[in-house]
Order: sequence, then structure tokens, then C-alpha cells
Amino acid sequence: MVEELRHPLLVHKLNRIRDVSTKRGEIKDLLEEIATLMVYEALRYVPLEVRRIETWVGEKEFEFVSEEEIVFVPILRAGLPMLEGALRAVPNSRVGFLAIKRNEETLESKVYYSRLPDLKGAKVLILDPMLATGGTLIKAIEEVLKGNPSEIVSLHVVCAPEGIERVGERFPEHRMFTVSVDERLNDKGYIIPGLGDMGDRLFS
Repeated sequence: MVEELRHPLLVHKLNRIRDVSTKRGEIKDLLEEIATLMVYEALRYVPLEVRRIETWVGEKEFEFVSEEEIVFVPILRAGLPMLEGALRAVPNSRVGFLAIKRNEETLESKVYYSRLPDLKGAKVLILDPMLATGGTLIKAIEEVLKGNPSEIVSLHVVCAPEGIERVGERFPEHRMFTVSVDERLNDKGYIIPGLGDMGDRLFS
């Protein structure tokens, strides 16, 4: 269910984000770079379709990714830099947006903005830097499932074991990609060591 991508470049970029001295602009760039590399892995087995194109030696058939059938769904606001990186890898994909707010007292999540394209038959990649309690991802999956996509996967820079377990109980077939499964959640639902409040670090 969870694939931990321990490529040295991904680990290096993640740990630069962990450093509290890393400036806001650098964090944004690092998240973009990480997302680009993660998308390559998440789409490793995406099917190719044959198209006939004009080449310098005449018409030939070649294999291509159906980019329009891929939909990126960043979770606002921290998922926005990941979207920029994902679009570098698949620039002609489609994009939807979800805003999900977690109640800091109850730790329950609620969708308060949903703007999704036609998802029927699409491969959807949910983008959210951190998977903590799992509540946000569960709400996102529930919202995306309404559109009848062919597949949903999610990309996270760091995950907490508690969040992975909770998502697995609700959606046992869901696939997640992450750079690191961190130690645990604290009593406020923050990942340890984690990245801090990513939205605040990105947007002050």
C-alpha cells in the first residue's frame, strides 16, 4: 500500500526542507523538485497508447502517455508547489483542486472547496506534502471517488505511521508514495520529526 522512495536525491531534498533555516523560496523549489521525481515513480506503469505521427522520414507509429487522462489534485494550500513539479513531468494533464481543513481540536477534516474536472476513467494523483492523521486524505479520496476515476494514488513527502494505518483501514487498496515514513504523531496530530506546519512555512 505504501511505497517509500528512498532515492538519495529525494532524501537529500526532503532533509533540506526539514532544516528550519531553509528559506520559504527554497522550500517551494524543493517541493516542486521532489514532486517531479515522485511523479516519475508513481507513473512507472502507466499504459502507453500508439499514435501515428509525422517524422522527418514520413509517418510512423510510436507510443505515448495519454496525458489528458491523468489528473493532479493538490490539497490546498501546501499541495500547490507539488502541483507545479507534477506539471513539469506531465504538462498536458488536467488539474482539480480540493481545500480540506482540519479542526485542530478534534483533528477531524472537512472539505470546504472542491473543484474537480470530469474524472470518469481518469488516473488521479492526489498531492499533499504530509500525511498525518490520515483524515485529510480519506476526505480527498471520498470526494474524488464521486467522479468514478479508474485509479487513485497519492503522493506525500512524509507520512506518519498512524495516518497510513487509518487510511489503510478505510481504503485497503489505496496506493501511497512517500519519501519518508516518519516516527509518529504528537498529541496535537503533528508528524515527528515531520516538516512543521508546511502551509505556514510556505505562505507565512
